[in-house]
Amino acid sequence: MGMKCLLPSALTQMFGCSSNQTNQTRNLLSSSHNKIKMMEKEEFPSGFQVPLHYPKYSKSDYEAMDDLSLDLLLKQYGISFQGSLEDKRAFAMESFLWPDQL
Repeated sequence: MGMKCLLPSALTQMFGCSSNQTNQTRNLLSSSHNKIKMMEKEEFPSGFQVPLHYPKYSKSDYEAMDDLSLDLLLKQYGISFQGSLEDKRAFAMESFLWPDQL
C-alpha cells in the first residue's frame, strides 16, 4: 500500500514524469499486482544475479516477441509474470522502455 503512494511521487521528483505517466504506472501496478511474482531462491540454486546489461529492445521488438521469449527475459530479472501474452508484453514494455520510447 505504501509503495503505491510513494512510487508516483518518487517518479515525478526523480524523472519529471507527468501525472498522466504516473497514473499509467499506478494503473499498471494495481492491475498486475496479483500477476507478478519475484522468483524464489530455490529457482536460482547458484544464486540470483541481475544481468549485467539492460535489455536493448525497442517497442516493436517487444510487440513481436513470443510468449517464451518474454518469459525468459523476465526470468533473467527474477520476475515471474502470470497473465496473457498481451499482459506480459505491456508489463515488459512498461518495465524496460523509457517513457519517451513508449
